[in-house]
Amino acid sequence: MNHPPPPAPPPGTGRATPAGPPADAVPTAATEAASAPMAAAGTAGVPAAATAARPARPPYRPAVARLPLLAGAAVALVAGLWGGLARLEVAPVPQEAFAAEHGPLMALGFLGTLIALERAVALRRRWAYAAPALGGLGAVALAAGLAEAGRVALTAAAGWLVACYVVVVLERRPGRAVGVQLTGALAWYGGGLLWLRGYPVADLVPWPAAFLVLTIAGERLELAHVAFLRRRAADGLIATAGLLVAGVLISVPLPDAGWRVAGVGMLALAGWLAAFDVARRTVRGAGLTRFTAVCLLGGYAWLAVGGLLWAVAGRPDGELYDAALHAVFLGFVMSMVFGHAPVILPAVLRVRLPYGPAMYGPLALLHLALAARVAGDLAGIGPARTIGGVLGEVALAGFACCAVAAALRARRRVPGDVPREPS
Repeated sequence: MNHPPPPAPPPGTGRATPAGPPADAVPTAATEAASAPMAAAGTAGVPAAATAARPARPPYRPAVARLPLLAGAAVALVAGLWGGLARLEVAPVPQEAFAAEHGPLMALGFLGTLIALERAVALRRRWAYAAPALGGLGAVALAAGLAEAGRVALTAAAGWLVACYVVVVLERRPGRAVGVQLTGALAWYGGGLLWLRGYPVADLVPWPAAFLVLTIAGERLELAHVAFLRRRAADGLIATAGLLVAGVLISVPLPDAGWRVAGVGMLALAGWLAAFDVARRTVRGAGLTRFTAVCLLGGYAWLAVGGLLWAVAGRPDGELYDAALHAVFLGFVMSMVFGHAPVILPAVLRVRLPYGPAMYGPLALLHLALAARVAGDLAGIGPARTIGGVLGEVALAGFACCAVAAALRARRRVPGDVPREPS
């Protein structure tokens, strides 16, 4: 795998960096995003001499061609958020599918499409872009009320994403990190097949949860290897990931037992990530390094909360179901999105997105809102749940506004200059 040169370390770090990632590293833009804070802190990266020796490349600006692929994800996000407000009974809904398909729109239509696009960008194969294209089409179909077409397209996107990971395994030395991420993609695909067979979305939640959790865990495992993680410690993540997968499989014939096992797996994964992730060290840094670490550690805490609720309650109902789901999908996953967006988006969209302290505002609001929502669910306080739900959406919109404002400021300062395509 060829990694792009990481951001220059901030002044005063003065620490040498190792020669780069392991041979089995997975070529994803998200991995580059994950490694950027560590590189800035002087714990990973590529030597300056190696980057200086690279030949100059002509300008490459493919972001416009990728905008249609992102359009489907944007539709899923807007429709999903609107549907969330409708489910909280605080906003009218122009299309019943917005509320009925709120979960699939957010987890698969939005996040699944973005992950597939990130994989296609890193793989540099034209055929790989079929995965985000199918994901975007599926998201639009779901939002338009074409449920069957949306399910087929999203499941096909998952299958194409699996093919992308298989290519990585065949063309490069297979490793544990890519194995974990491939397992995550298979969870999306397997859940999609069950969805097509008529299983209710509420019963299939462990499948998309495993997709997102394992995708993130695999990327963090790769970064931990760059930070010289001991092999025995990596065995712990594989074991906890296996426990999560076992719970997902058991959840089909035995929902209550499966959710409990999956919850224990998520709880164990959260503990592993909190113990071995480089964020424990980079949180003492500054700027983007510290911001990303704060996002990661906060996300791991919410993954532990969600895992605990699943382990204790089994297949939850009512308010407990709401709390258990949003702890994982909103608290954990969206914290990861916040933390990696300043590097993921430039890699995919080829626009500068500099970090700014204002990004802490939406992050803090996200955690406070989710705490209010979960507390309201557990205590049976409806207004707290509603307020927390609304503020959570405000936090997501606020972070999007911060990102757009930062990108516009950067464009005015350096007109026409965009980040290079990752290689």
